[in-house]
Amino acid sequence: MFKLPAFAPAAVLAASLLVLPGCNKKEIALLQQQNSDLTKSRDQLQLEKDALQQDKARTETSLNNSLLNKDKQVTQLNQALGTTEQDLAGKNARIAEMQRILDEKDAATKALRQKVSDALLGFNSNDLQVNVKNGKVYVSLSEQLLFKSGSTKVDPAGQDALLKLANALTGNKDINVLIEGHTDNVPIKGVVNGAKDNWDLSVLRATEITRLLTSAGIAPEQITASGKGQF
Repeated sequence: MFKLPAFAPAAVLAASLLVLPGCNKKEIALLQQQNSDLTKSRDQLQLEKDALQQDKARTETSLNNSLLNKDKQVTQLNQALGTTEQDLAGKNARIAEMQRILDEKDAATKALRQKVSDALLGFNSNDLQVNVKNGKVYVSLSEQLLFKSGSTKVDPAGQDALLKLANALTGNKDINVLIEGHTDNVPIKGVVNGAKDNWDLSVLRATEITRLLTSAGIAPEQITASGKGQF
């Protein structure tokens, strides 16, 4: 330990004054440097913090926007799904209604076929056929049952068959009757019963059958007559 003589107080004071200022400047300079470094570190950290906060804000904004877009997409998909389900329900209802109508029509066609078949039960199957095709009842009466070759006048047996057919059809306002007149392949010579050829003959036969059916009670507006000649 360094000791000064007791008789030299002025020297001690001078020495103290010389030492203290030197120590304070170094300490102050060091502290100032440390303070500057800390300030720089603080500023750098603040910049990094601000950058992180900005990045966080951008990320949150992006996530929120993405979430909003997803919510919009979900809403749109739900709306589209609802519309599709409504359309599907409507189509299913229409299909069910069409199926009901087809079933009713099919049942009515089968019932009509059975009624016509029962009405014509006593006739030879070679002269008469009753079939269902494409939802329609077809009744085919042979030329041998209805007409003599080249004639437009219906034979008695044919008149009986047509009368029974008319009785089976009378009262069915929802049906339409198409009569197709046919002939054999033997050409007529000259003018026969007003017919110049087989086309004329087939038409006259169809109109003759039409007259018989209407006189038996079938409404004329339900009947259409046409001639097919030999075909």
